[in-house]
Amino acid sequence: MDQSPHYIQVHPNDNVAIVVNDGGLPEGATFPDGLALRERIPQGHKVALADLAENDAVIRYDVVIGYALKDLPKGSWINEHVIRMPEPPGLEDLPIATRVPPDMPPLEGFTFEGYRNADGTVGSRNILAITTTVQCVSGVVAHAVARIKAELLPRYPNVDDVVGLEHTYGCGVAIDATDAMVPIRTVRNISLNPNFGGEVMMVSLGCEKLQPERLMPAGTIPIAMQDEANGDVVVLQDNAHVGFQSMIDSIMRTATRHLERLNQRRRETCPASDLTIGVQCGGSDAFSGLTANPAVGFATDLLVRAGATVMFSEVTEVRDGVDQLTSRAANAEVAQAIIREMQWYDSYLKRGGADRSANTTPGNKKGGLSNIVEKAMGSIIKSGNSAISGVLSPGEKVKQKGLIFAATPASDFICGTLQVAAGINLHVFTTGRGTPYSLAEVPVIKMATRSDLARRWHDLMDIDAGRIATGDATIEDVGWELFRLMLDVASGRKQTCAEKLKLHNALTLFNPAPVT
Repeated sequence: MDQSPHYIQVHPNDNVAIVVNDGGLPEGATFPDGLALRERIPQGHKVALADLAENDAVIRYDVVIGYALKDLPKGSWINEHVIRMPEPPGLEDLPIATRVPPDMPPLEGFTFEGYRNADGTVGSRNILAITTTVQCVSGVVAHAVARIKAELLPRYPNVDDVVGLEHTYGCGVAIDATDAMVPIRTVRNISLNPNFGGEVMMVSLGCEKLQPERLMPAGTIPIAMQDEANGDVVVLQDNAHVGFQSMIDSIMRTATRHLERLNQRRRETCPASDLTIGVQCGGSDAFSGLTANPAVGFATDLLVRAGATVMFSEVTEVRDGVDQLTSRAANAEVAQAIIREMQWYDSYLKRGGADRSANTTPGNKKGGLSNIVEKAMGSIIKSGNSAISGVLSPGEKVKQKGLIFAATPASDFICGTLQVAAGINLHVFTTGRGTPYSLAEVPVIKMATRSDLARRWHDLMDIDAGRIATGDATIEDVGWELFRLMLDVASGRKQTCAEKLKLHNALTLFNPAPVT
């Protein structure tokens, strides 16, 4: 790579640009256009391209991301300490479906090898999931899962894994509170994820508030996926259990029945339209909106053209661009649903004495993101350019194709958990600072925004999107690379880095209801 000073200006109207060079640049470094740095600027941080007077707008992505707190001469370092954040955009008088993108040409002929389910969904993996109704049973289930993997799973070569769907819910909560529907339907819909083949197996303590019949009421499991054993429940407090080993034996006997059915399943050729992809970013930096996220956005458009389902999320990370979303909504109903979710979350933050500025982390700022406005502009790019065809509230399951806004918190772990509940069979996660985040329930493709991160974390990152910043690849190149990798991973032809390492994070439920 050419090591001469280099910056990237996103839009011609921007009055700041991002320093690209590894390690940043020292005071006095001069760019090819003659711009000289007045001070040292770290990689990914902003340099003023013009003299800024106090209160002048600071513009990136052709959007005002802040206002200068003092005079900032050309060549100055622009960071969170020298700008103030704009007021959040209001939720009144927003553009409603005013810029609905036209349908793009269909993308045909792309397939993957997946596990077709009786309800029409398709799994990318063939996994036995053991649902827990309450945190109290998590230790027992973890012990049983370890035994099942060691003693039973080798007998069933067509089953990819066994996972315990452990969580911190189920008792000690206001189970009848209005917002309790969020964690309950989240656990329910995770259990019905396409990668689990319709095999619903539960472990209950017995005395918890979230009783099995409340978690999985009659009719929850689609008729086409039911038989007398599909809803098996092991209750640890049953009188039949005498001692710990009795509980484990019962779980293993029940698991065996499900493993036998799952082992009969085989992959079959499915159109790319059967993919349901969740896209997310975490440990973001200023390169996220320049490299990885635009490449994800390009791949998102490819998927929508192929008839697939793609969901983007993270309410606080799109809130400052709400007008971009409502104007792209396919119709007024979708636009109003976006506004509804934003209003709900504004109220939720207010109840907690917080606002959207609580989103940005020290790592985000160290990586060059001055505030949530700047972060939001880079996050939205993951959604590509298609019309937004639907909106999901937290914990709901997707029932349509196209580009979906799944309203979730921006927390990596909660967002991922809610996207699993929404029905994804594959997850794409971009990171600039670096995070070993992954999921056991679905494969996670990790994209590095910077080549330096991709080199250092060579066995954790699946794609190096930093090549876009260095000029070694285009957004289109990396977008197509991601699209093809998704087909290979969904087919089981390739494993992600996290899968090879058996690396994953725990499920984290979003519970806005009171804890008693």
